[in-house]
Amino acid sequence: MKKIGICIWVLALLVSCHRNTYKYDASGTFEATEIIVSSEGSGKIEWLSVEEGQKLSAGQDVGVIDTLQLHLRKLQLRASGQSVGSRRLDISQQVASTESQIATQQRERDRVERLIAANAANTKQLDDINSQIAVLQRQLVAQRESLQSSNQSITQEESGVEMQIKQIEDQIEKSRITSPINGTVLVKYVEPGEITSTGMPLFKIADTDHMILRAYITSGQLSQLQIGQQVKVYTDFGDKESREYTGEVTWISDQAEFTPKTIQTKDERANLVYAVKIAVANDGYIKIGMYGDVNFR
Repeated sequence: MKKIGICIWVLALLVSCHRNTYKYDASGTFEATEIIVSSEGSGKIEWLSVEEGQKLSAGQDVGVIDTLQLHLRKLQLRASGQSVGSRRLDISQQVASTESQIATQQRERDRVERLIAANAANTKQLDDINSQIAVLQRQLVAQRESLQSSNQSITQEESGVEMQIKQIEDQIEKSRITSPINGTVLVKYVEPGEITSTGMPLFKIADTDHMILRAYITSGQLSQLQIGQQVKVYTDFGDKESREYTGEVTWISDQAEFTPKTIQTKDERANLVYAVKIAVANDGYIKIGMYGDVNFR
């Protein structure tokens, strides 16, 4: 009887340990949205005020790349644009002489018409004047069209110079190094005084205020979760200390994958699992790579 009692106690202990092993519905690791900030310009880094662990705000200026050559090029283009603009013609001034001749001939025509009415002149004089006026008017039209065409060409040339200036200004703007998000600097790749080029990584930043717990569930647990569902998330800080957080399911994979070796699921016999992402607001204690557990209810 004593042996039977011992066996029952051992079995109860094993069952209890087995239940404690599966206290949580799923486990996973915390990750954050990470962005590698790369250089958008080329040149010497004049200053770069970022350090690993530093908190940055979105849009905050943290550095600048040398823009001296860009500024000199911009000044050169400004001078070129002014030179092009100085060639613009004043159409009214250019056609003033022809318009004056037309006005003179029109006055002469009026005078001849009065003389003809008084039988003091013949119609041939009037015809000659009208013919001359017609020639001058055609000349005026052709002159205006030529001047407008010339000014239009100058306008297009000015627009081309202005577009080049805008490109230079865009390059100058991209020489400013700014933080794309609110986050914490994880890695710093360069130092002030180094030469950088377009696309070269400068530093890595992560949004550590909003963490993502990537966990894995079995197919049998799929029916227990839906996007937008509130769940309980637990973190283990060692020495039996843990914190409880409220998380929200933001993504559920539609494809199964083999169980990652570093992840334990509720049913370890399952070979295929589904990844889920749970958003958790960080109070400063959660770190990237830390393990977390989830209870669905």
